[in-house]
Amino acid sequence: MGVTKEQVEASLTLKLNPVHLEVIDTSGGCGASFVVEIVSEQFEGKRLLERHRIVNAALEEEMKEIHALSIKKAQTPQQWKPVSQDSATTPSTEA
Repeated sequence: MGVTKEQVEASLTLKLNPVHLEVIDTSGGCGASFVVEIVSEQFEGKRLLERHRIVNAALEEEMKEIHALSIKKAQTPQQWKPVSQDSATTPSTEA
């Protein structure tokens, strides 16, 4: 069967305690490809490559069955807050 979105979410939540986590199964349900957006304090002081390595290490068991993992965002809470606040205060341009 493959890895489920829920398995990826559970492993990342347990190991990285994210304040924001979004996991999308892009494989059509077979569990071979995922896109991840994660915000964690564990990324503080780490470069982007180190952050990606932390995510890959947290998914060590799952990566045995995952063929493609795209880490869309790996940010600290301080980096993520301005983006989430901006989107919440941006006026709507609906006509």
